[in-house]
Amino acid sequence: MGLLDRLAPRKPDTDPRPQSPAAPEGDPVFATKALRKFLASLTTREQPVLLDLGPVVGSNVNFLGERLGCKIFVEDLFTDLDRHERAGTMAAFPAFLETRLTQRSTTVDGILCWDLIDHLDRPSAQALATALVRLLAPDGALLAFFGTTQSREVCYTKYVIVDDLNLKQRPYPAARAPQPILPNREILRLFADLQVSDSFLLQNNRREILFRKPI
Repeated sequence: MGLLDRLAPRKPDTDPRPQSPAAPEGDPVFATKALRKFLASLTTREQPVLLDLGPVVGSNVNFLGERLGCKIFVEDLFTDLDRHERAGTMAAFPAFLETRLTQRSTTVDGILCWDLIDHLDRPSAQALATALVRLLAPDGALLAFFGTTQSREVCYTKYVIVDDLNLKQRPYPAARAPQPILPNREILRLFADLQVSDSFLLQNNRREILFRKPI
């Protein structure tokens, strides 16, 4: 299991905002409306704990560490999903997810779920959501992306943070195809114990939802 612990000093609030770096050719960039709100929800906490469910992206770790002065756990659940898909053991994946994340309950201030749930069947999605709600601290934030049109591309996506307002999409090979799109009511049922803070429909046919855990 991939685990990355990083503790970086928080930048002073008086630091000038950096200019957005240019994205390399071949990596599509899209505007994100929820990421800035997600980051803002964590800036008031001293050394917040952040959980990233995607593969390790070094520039993301640096960006988040410098911006938030946070402790980051990177748990690549996409690799776990691929392993179960290739082994033909997806029926056991919900039970695997129930114990996969070992952080203590209510100790995580922010969770980056990315679009993982788009690749999960309903039992796996519910097992993951239950585990994430358990880990999230009161007033903690969870950011997730959901497709609004069915994709036929069998790939995962690395989301690379450009700045507060922009993300790059970097596809990479996958064994697991995207699952049928979840309607909004099903998404809300998965995270019934959280509140929707913000929801945005993006031009790339994805919906960003920022959840908060009630105090």
